[in-house]
Amino acid sequence: MSQPDPFVSFYERFYGERHDDLQMYRDFALAADGSILELGCGTGRVLIPLALDGHNVTGLELSADMLARAQAKVDAAQLGDRVTLIQGDMRDFEIPSRFGLAFIPINTFMHCYDTQEQLACLRRIHGHLQPGGQLVVDVYHPDPQALLESDGRLVSQGTMLHPETGNTVHRFYTRRLDLATQTQHITFIVDEIDSTGRVQRALFPLRMRFVYRYEMALLLRVAGFSLEAVYGSYDLEPFDSSSDKMIFVARVD
Repeated sequence: MSQPDPFVSFYERFYGERHDDLQMYRDFALAADGSILELGCGTGRVLIPLALDGHNVTGLELSADMLARAQAKVDAAQLGDRVTLIQGDMRDFEIPSRFGLAFIPINTFMHCYDTQEQLACLRRIHGHLQPGGQLVVDVYHPDPQALLESDGRLVSQGTMLHPETGNTVHRFYTRRLDLATQTQHITFIVDEIDSTGRVQRALFPLRMRFVYRYEMALLLRVAGFSLEAVYGSYDLEPFDSSSDKMIFVARVD
């Protein structure tokens, strides 16, 4: 029997309760003409609130362990009639449904590591949206200063108490930049310190390929979308040089 993926517990503990983007997706869902597809639904952080609002939502997720957590939450909330969970790769999937809205939350699109994978993902989504359907993609804005700081330095994310053990937990991360491939190599570091001072360290490495504003606009266009807007925050403020986010809203003609 395979061991459970420890990244799932890490994600749940530190990111599973994040809600800063939820109202934005609720507003897009309310305006959608049809059911909703979330790419990279994780453990159901956004999907379940949308289903509780009354929407029919399909979640696609590559990780079986993430999907198992999401399914448990769907079952507990008795949302099986509104939620469909599918294990699959956002770069290569086929679902016998067409949707009014699709979205890729918080940097998930950055797990497409080259132009071929990016276009494969966008084209698969385009083929699953009904005419007039919308796509929302939320990615990191590659600010030059932040990229310069991706030099391997150790950055603290603060401390907290473990909810089960009561141990002190320190969080850190490091980032290294590969400009040639527009890739950041990120390692999250979690140190749990028990009452005797013993430290247990866990490392969670990942890589993410960032995109620039007009590069993403071109990718969407090549994949068949019409770009409607680029926003710089979850409040849908205009995108500018100081924005932390790039939120692309595109539509199938």
